[in-house]
Amino acid sequence: MKKRKLIVIISIVITSVALILYLLANRYLIEHVEVENALVSSETTNSTTESTITVDETYEADDMSYTSDTKSIEIEKVVTGSGSDQVVYYVADVHLTDSSSLKSAFANNQFGNNIVQVTSEIASNNNAIFAINGDYYGFREDGITIRNGQIFRDNPARTGLAFYEDGSMEIYEETETSAEELIAEGVTQTFSFGPALVKNSVAIEDFGDVSIDKNFGNRSIEDSNPRTGVGIISENHYVFVVVDGRSKGYSKGLTLGEFAQVFEDLGATEAYNLDGGGSSTMYFMGEVINNPRGTGEERGVSDIIYIQ
Repeated sequence: MKKRKLIVIISIVITSVALILYLLANRYLIEHVEVENALVSSETTNSTTESTITVDETYEADDMSYTSDTKSIEIEKVVTGSGSDQVVYYVADVHLTDSSSLKSAFANNQFGNNIVQVTSEIASNNNAIFAINGDYYGFREDGITIRNGQIFRDNPARTGLAFYEDGSMEIYEETETSAEELIAEGVTQTFSFGPALVKNSVAIEDFGDVSIDKNFGNRSIEDSNPRTGVGIISENHYVFVVVDGRSKGYSKGLTLGEFAQVFEDLGATEAYNLDGGGSSTMYFMGEVINNPRGTGEERGVSDIIYIQ
């Protein structure tokens, strides 16, 4: 009798552990595709073969710059501090004549949860000139997700970021609007991560009361970390910043306050924090130019922001 009872208890424990493991895998590992061919575009190849970068007919470019009649991209590597306090980050100053050059793409061109590719592969498959990782929308089920003028998710949760067809950019409260209203106002892209870094040209200093994206397995977002963010200086004039970090003797990363100050110093009127840590990646003309994860190895992400 005791032996049978022990077997039953062991069976229940094993079943419970198996169920928990399955639920965790289902939530964080197993792909859930909601939309195939999500962002239909003649430029999207979704090919594993090498793709050709789409560039303007007449342009000049080198390892850190690109200039044409329709856009200019100037990238600067910044090194501050020394020793254990050294920080390395990259600033891309981007001028566009047409806001349609700023786009977003999904991993595998599919919308859903736990669908990932590395930034460089998504960028290559979409013929991007320049790209950074996005908000990793696929690691959560809430937020407002509008990409290239299409609505994919309308579940307001936090402070979001919106790009408009007139070349402006605005930080907004998702819970005070809807995806349909944003589309009607001319929004082409939204990102849901945060927090806001700069408002009205002033760096935010107190992050104690903001609603930020804290997911299972994430480190504290307030500590010194690798970071990705975007700011706007004027219509169609953006600054993208990617910070390397958690790499002893190379780059320790930045706190949120330090990151916000970088954008204020660059002249941003608004700036927003995107997915960071191992996701932080900057891609330009076929190459990753920063040092993701301190090893040069990219982490898979759900989405990118890119210039074409």
